[in-house]
Amino acid sequence: MAGARGGEREDALGFAARFRLAWRFAMREMRGGLSGFYIFLACITLGVGAIAAVNSVASMMSEGIAKEGKAILGGDLRFALIQRPATADEMSYMQGLGEVSETQTLRSMVRLADGSDQSLAEVKVVDGAYPLYGSIETTPDAPLGDLLKKTGDGFGALAAESLYDRLGLKPGDRVKLGNVTLTLTGVIDREPDLLAEGLAFAPRLMIGPEALAASGLVQPGSLIEYAYKVKLPPGVDPDDAARPANDHFGAFGFQVRTAKDASPSLQRNIERFSQFLTLVGLTALIVGGVGVANAVGAYLDSKRQVIATFKSLGASGRFVVAVYLIQIMSLAAIGIALGLLLGIVAPFLTARFLESLIPIAASASVYPGALVVAALFGVLTSLAFALIPLGRTRDVPATALFREAGGTGDARMRWFYLGAAIVLALMISGLAVFMASDKTVALIFLGGTAAAFVILRLVALGIAALARRAPKVRSTPLRLAIGNIHRPGALTPSVVLSLGLGLTLLVTLAIIDFDLRREIGTGLANRAPDFFFLDIQNGEIDPFRTKVAALAPGSDLDAVPMLRGRITKLNGEDVATMKIPAEGGWVLRGDRGITYAPAVPENSRVTEGEWWPKDYSGEPLVSFAAEEGHELGLKIGETLTVNVLGRNITAKIANFREIEWENLGINFVMVFSPNTFAGAPHSWLATLSIKKDGEAAEKAVVNGITNAFPAVTTVRVKEALDAVNALIAQLALAVRVAAAVALVSSVLVLAGALAAGNRGRMHDAVVLKTLGATRITLVQAFATEYLLLGLATGVFAVAAGAAASWFVVDTIMALPWVFDWTVALTTLIVSLVLTVGFGLAGTWRILGQKAAPVLRNL
Repeated sequence: MAGARGGEREDALGFAARFRLAWRFAMREMRGGLSGFYIFLACITLGVGAIAAVNSVASMMSEGIAKEGKAILGGDLRFALIQRPATADEMSYMQGLGEVSETQTLRSMVRLADGSDQSLAEVKVVDGAYPLYGSIETTPDAPLGDLLKKTGDGFGALAAESLYDRLGLKPGDRVKLGNVTLTLTGVIDREPDLLAEGLAFAPRLMIGPEALAASGLVQPGSLIEYAYKVKLPPGVDPDDAARPANDHFGAFGFQVRTAKDASPSLQRNIERFSQFLTLVGLTALIVGGVGVANAVGAYLDSKRQVIATFKSLGASGRFVVAVYLIQIMSLAAIGIALGLLLGIVAPFLTARFLESLIPIAASASVYPGALVVAALFGVLTSLAFALIPLGRTRDVPATALFREAGGTGDARMRWFYLGAAIVLALMISGLAVFMASDKTVALIFLGGTAAAFVILRLVALGIAALARRAPKVRSTPLRLAIGNIHRPGALTPSVVLSLGLGLTLLVTLAIIDFDLRREIGTGLANRAPDFFFLDIQNGEIDPFRTKVAALAPGSDLDAVPMLRGRITKLNGEDVATMKIPAEGGWVLRGDRGITYAPAVPENSRVTEGEWWPKDYSGEPLVSFAAEEGHELGLKIGETLTVNVLGRNITAKIANFREIEWENLGINFVMVFSPNTFAGAPHSWLATLSIKKDGEAAEKAVVNGITNAFPAVTTVRVKEALDAVNALIAQLALAVRVAAAVALVSSVLVLAGALAAGNRGRMHDAVVLKTLGATRITLVQAFATEYLLLGLATGVFAVAAGAAASWFVVDTIMALPWVFDWTVALTTLIVSLVLTVGFGLAGTWRILGQKAAPVLRNL
């Protein structure tokens, strides 16, 4: 009756009055401090901070690319061609748009003057107008024209510091490039348009146009990219100039970009990586949400007397929920504010580090958009996980005032609160998907997280069921431990959920990292050829074969003709106007290596359609990679148009091939019928697997080929794999930090779960001590319980992490999956240390509680 009369009195009050009254009670209770909510604050702070920091740093990088777009691109517009320079008419058109600077890039071998050593280099040829935007920084600081000008018997050149290190050189030394002698006049400290040219696997060497002409490297079919950067007059919109330029040049193989699209590959990678780290941060926040629920539940359990007093004085369940919801969301606001502070300082802390990895000026600032997203995630997560224990608190009876052991955990929760929590969870998922650049990945990630929660709950039920059915044992501590695992109010669900998700993520990422490093460091190195040779001219292929046979007798040499081409149309539709799919879309971006062959190439097999006859002379046909073709939606009999050397060639798809990409042999997405390129100038690509192992044998091949064929580019696969390994190491560092955030969240939730169960443990300890149990017996019982829970959770995390890593490595990456037992044992040890350590640390204090005060309230 008291509750009914109280509800009537509350209804008589207006909403604003009820809210003010609830606010006053909430603030009065919070005067006692934040005891019991430090883990709550840490969980929210860590999750919000991770999301805010990742998105703030990504915004800083994207803003840096946008701000320096002209310098990165090298101009307002960039026209790129492969294997051929612009014609006089094309140059005239570009010069009519504004000031033009031409650069050429190619890979070639730089040799010591005596021919005793050499290194692959990314050669860049610049003219007198370079750079149109930004500035190149060199040591010594001198005009670029003076550093590259003609010398007594050659030309000047600039090199990156790494090229000096590789060949043991210093400024003033001389090297050879093709047929020309170069004097190294300085060091390249910063190159403004480096990012526009994609990933580099070798050090930079910069020369002038006259040096390239004298080198003899420019031959028909040579793999040279010609880039023409245009500086438009003031007031001309680059987009307005790009549209007619695309119409004018699109059919001739040009790739036209504006400063807004200065480094598309880097921008895509930033978006993908920030999305991944944001999702990992969201996982940490969701894991922290479990800690929020535990902390709120423990706090409300400690407030049962206060809640019962409210009820005895006539307060309704809604009023009680409002009081504690105000408290919880006020505390959540503090945690969110601390997390946002981490997000604010993150760009300032990482700016210099990022500049050392990516040559852009990272100007740190505050990014409101990233902070708003993180705050929204924090609010929704806090509210979603707080509603569950609050829903049970609403119906705590006034009689709980007189029963200390009553608890709120057994109270039934109203459907309204459960439904509201589900709606909030859907809002969190919707926001995550909306923010993601790849919706499919976001949905898979969120689906996996939801499935992990369900599976971990089932695992906890399974552990409790096994404990319930375990045979009786004589050991008292062990019997107590097994009973604690399955009794009502046991810690089993909280411990399994809190640790399971974090450890599973850690195991998954650790095994993926191990398999990637193993595959690139040893697996690929063992299967791949030792060398790739590029730019072998048509007239040199037979002498090249003879020279290789003399340098490496019995070795396997595979050589095929190669051209470069860009797909411009699919079934007559311009790819520039098509929506490029995420999977397989890389084939349509930029130029691709292409070849022709009378028979099916090695390392591939026809899966659909038929190969052409050896003497085929009909319309051009093409064989397409099966996986990429199906991802693009292509079918047998459809057509594609490629631009090669300025000519558009349309071919019909005759068949699809399954390709063994993983062996790093000679493979092409597109293989054409031989009649397609009859008479077209081209070079050859070759691979060499030498039978004689050892550094000396490899060096003999490199020296012999480079000195005999200066224009041929030799790529050592080992060096290329080392460059990839270095890149993976940088990415792995960020992934490990993200995994560590998730693990720390799990540890915090574990600590909160154990703290939430201390009240029940105190009652158990007092009753058992009253019945004659010693402190040693209780310590052994609690330690055994935590040990069993930690072991079960660790075993699940290893199994689940192994399954998840297998799916990623084997199915998505198509690489061999190998399980690392070191990761498994480390995970088990970490799980045991955390559960036993935190468990005993939390329960040690309650073992000394006096019995009388506790028994008096039972």
